[in-house]
Amino acid sequence: MKRFYKEVTVGETDSGWRVLLDGRPIKTAGGRTQIVPTRPLAEALAEEWAAQGEDIDPAGFVLRDLCDFAIDAVAVDRAEAIRGMVPYAETDTLCYRADPEDALFQRQQEVWEPLLKSAEERWGLTFTRVSGIIHKPQPPRTLARLEQLLGEHDDFTLAGLRMLTSLAASLVIGLFAAQPDADSETLWRAANLEEDWQIELWGDDWEAAERRKTRLEAFELAMRLTRLAREG
Repeated sequence: MKRFYKEVTVGETDSGWRVLLDGRPIKTAGGRTQIVPTRPLAEALAEEWAAQGEDIDPAGFVLRDLCDFAIDAVAVDRAEAIRGMVPYAETDTLCYRADPEDALFQRQQEVWEPLLKSAEERWGLTFTRVSGIIHKPQPPRTLARLEQLLGEHDDFTLAGLRMLTSLAASLVIGLFAAQPDADSETLWRAANLEEDWQIELWGDDWEAAERRKTRLEAFELAMRLTRLAREG
């Protein structure tokens, strides 16, 4: 598609901020008016439109895609969006450790246990730790508390959290990544601890490295969305 606009601006409405192309507001993929909660987020979306050349490249709208999901999916049924994330806690990566006699177990204890303990203290949770691959359910009170915590976030933060949790295979890491003071490098290393362990043992390959780079970019994008959705 050829670029059909010249000027990109942002404007305030009664319910938030929106991008304007030659003064006209943008619609989401689902046909809804795209209104976001903060000016910084609207300005970041405007930068995506302003960066387009003569031909529009859909791959350049990574933030827009996440915002559209927040508006077209999360906002339409928040309860369902939250219910869809809680099961990640049942199989949270941080809770599943190697057998205690394995060398990997010590690495997991050093990296994962402080995160898990911090989550328990910070949010009033209690997690069941599991050695091996046999599933053990998490306490119902923990799952109920996590559902409550998720419900405290706005639609855009929930959209970012959904991506963060999926990429990390950990709702705990997702919740930490959505915090204003989150350290993306530390959390990404925790999410990829087992993969890094295998690389140390057997080496890396180019395709795996490229896939990991793409996943990291998506992780940082989702973190950026959660931050921009609360700025200003």
